[in-house]
Amino acid sequence: MRMDESINVLGEALEVCGENPITGFFRDGKCNTCNEDAGSHTICIEASQKFLEYSRFRGNDLSTPMPDYNFDGVSPGDSWCLCAARWLEAVEYDMAPRVHLKKTHIKALEIVPMELLVKYAVEQDQ
Repeated sequence: MRMDESINVLGEALEVCGENPITGFFRDGKCNTCNEDAGSHTICIEASQKFLEYSRFRGNDLSTPMPDYNFDGVSPGDSWCLCAARWLEAVEYDMAPRVHLKKTHIKALEIVPMELLVKYAVEQDQ
């Protein structure tokens, strides 16, 4: 698998999204992607309880630990690389978590408009 260049939606170097729990398609802590990443795990979110419950309801339980896979589960406040289409779906249901723009891969823009990412950006608070 050949990893795409590590560039964020701002055109800068992609920053680490999360290392506890370790996230990313490549499990490198970043929302890096490649052609084999069919889900486009490119959006770095700040998990919320509301979103984690929604995700579990939609069949993707991110919060339950799975020791066999060395996965401690995602908790509210954790950062996690999420599939772009799943995040967009969460927006439609008013369940979308906040987004870290500097940690979100530029490939997310193939699925999600920049204006929408900016609307949900954690960086607005800083």
